[in-house]
Amino acid sequence: MMKYVDVKEVFAEIPDEITLAISISGCPIHCPGCHSQYLWTDIGESLTEEALAEMLRSHVGITCLCLMGGDQDPAEIDRLACWVKNNSKVRTAWYSGRNELPPEINLSNFDYLKTGPYDAKCGPLNVRTTNQRLYRVEGGELTDITYRFWK
Repeated sequence: MMKYVDVKEVFAEIPDEITLAISISGCPIHCPGCHSQYLWTDIGESLTEEALAEMLRSHVGITCLCLMGGDQDPAEIDRLACWVKNNSKVRTAWYSGRNELPPEINLSNFDYLKTGPYDAKCGPLNVRTTNQRLYRVEGGELTDITYRFWK
C-alpha cells in the first residue's frame, strides 16, 4: 500500500494551478542532495481512495492534485490518478524521479507529468540547466513546459 506524509496547497509546483501536493513516502530513487530524504522510508498514512476523497473535500478551490513521488509503484499512481479524474473536476499531475515514464502510466489519466531525478550539478526545475522536465499532457501528447519555471 502506498503511503503519504504531507498534504499542502502550493502555487509553485504546477504553473497556473492551485495545487494540492501529496508527498508520497518509500521513494526508491534516493537522489543525492534530495531535499526530502525523510520520504525515502516507508512512513505515513495509507493513500486510499477514501483519503483522496477527504483531501478533495477539505481543500476547496484547488485546481490540480499532484502526486509527489510514488516511483515504487507506477501502476498504483496511475490507478489513483484515474480515480481522481473520474471523481473530481481537478487536474492531475505526477512528479516522478524517473527519466522515462513507465509503461504502466496511461497519459489520459494525467494533465501534467514531471520526469527526472534531482541532479545537484544541473539544478532544480527553476534553472535552465535542469535535467528535469515538466510536461503538459494534451491529446495524448507531451508538451515540455519546463521553461515556465525560468525567470
